[in-house]
Amino acid sequence: MRIATWNVNSVKAHLESVTTWLQQAKPDVVCLQEIKCEDHAFPVAHFEELGYSSLVHGQKTYNGVALLSKLPMEDVQRGLPGDATDEQARFIAATVIDGTNAVRVCGLYLPNGNPAPGPKYDYKLAWIERLKAFAKSELLKEEAFVLAGDYNVIPNPEDARNPQNWTTDALFLPQTRQSFRELLALGLTESFRALYPSKIEYSFWDYQAGAWPKNNGIRIDHLLLSPQAADRLVSAEIHKDVRGHEKPSDHVPVLIELQ
Repeated sequence: MRIATWNVNSVKAHLESVTTWLQQAKPDVVCLQEIKCEDHAFPVAHFEELGYSSLVHGQKTYNGVALLSKLPMEDVQRGLPGDATDEQARFIAATVIDGTNAVRVCGLYLPNGNPAPGPKYDYKLAWIERLKAFAKSELLKEEAFVLAGDYNVIPNPEDARNPQNWTTDALFLPQTRQSFRELLALGLTESFRALYPSKIEYSFWDYQAGAWPKNNGIRIDHLLLSPQAADRLVSAEIHKDVRGHEKPSDHVPVLIELQ
């Protein structure tokens, strides 16, 4: 099962790039973030023509997440538990069925948190706490699951071309990185680093200041695996070339394969 995550930064604005990549990479399941549209406006029919069914948890103008799958999806969950007042569309999950195998795929768009300190950073940290609580409950089931998405977390200095430029940013603050480590410490495996402990690759390049031509990137898109999924991990790839597409997203897809 080939599972990908991609912050598309508006599914309508970058539909051509998304389509091209889907046709080339042929993932089985894709977690999309920042679709920036309400459920009814998501291009379901377009993706059906490409062989994908869609599940959407959208929001007008901002945020929004979706799952695309070539395989059947069951037990759909929209919204991260733990805060009934949270109206931001940042989480969607479904169980993907492949014959006799099943993988719970959770797509997430973790808050940016800037400016920090401030209420947006408080929301980010609280969201991570809710994600940790969710992961704990899922781990108790001892089943294969994937937490895939734009985490807005630079885990370590080697995950940024110029880490010194991020020291006051919510993506790289010590408390952010500590919270991410605590999430991993629950028993999750960060797929890319599990296979490539020292490889330098990025998944995001800002539109400004010539970040892409200078390869001034950061790695903030991650797929975390339960032990049952980690045992099946075959490969992990960051499709950097997609950033060179005409009218690209500022993120690129990250793709893993499970046996």
